[in-house]
Amino acid sequence: MSRAFLRESDLEEKPVQVKRQSPLPLGAKNLITPGGREKLRQELERLVETERPALAAAKEELEPLDERIRYLQNSLQTVEVVASPPPGEERMKARFGALVTVKDQAGTIASYRLVGVDETEVDRGWISYLSPLARVLLNARIGQRVTFRARSGVSEMEVVGVDYPET
Repeated sequence: MSRAFLRESDLEEKPVQVKRQSPLPLGAKNLITPGGREKLRQELERLVETERPALAAAKEELEPLDERIRYLQNSLQTVEVVASPPPGEERMKARFGALVTVKDQAGTIASYRLVGVDETEVDRGWISYLSPLARVLLNARIGQRVTFRARSGVSEMEVVGVDYPET
């Protein structure tokens, strides 16, 4: 076809879209807390029902939004919701969804919530259950000392609390 019959916008090269991959390593389960699943559902609903219709005419802005919608739809189809353990002895052990409080050798106290990859918020202390620190904390009990090897060196911590928040 002659270029005379094409619009200029049709001649512009479109950027190649790279499909966003799941942050999960191959074979890892896509675990999520009940609150995390609800948060993803609410975000998907807001994007599909409110934000997407408002951007329908702005194709450039619509593409990243559609990519996020596809990602959320895929995540919600593959998640495995993990409920908190029932009250009792098992709640004394750090499991998926737990808020684990530790004290390091200097006496500094920090808390980490062990969550799924779609719930990770490092600034809130919510770390992926697949992260090196979470792997050290998983299954630890109150009073237990754990050793964490980071790039900055080896750190020993004592688990001083395990809680299972509702959300």
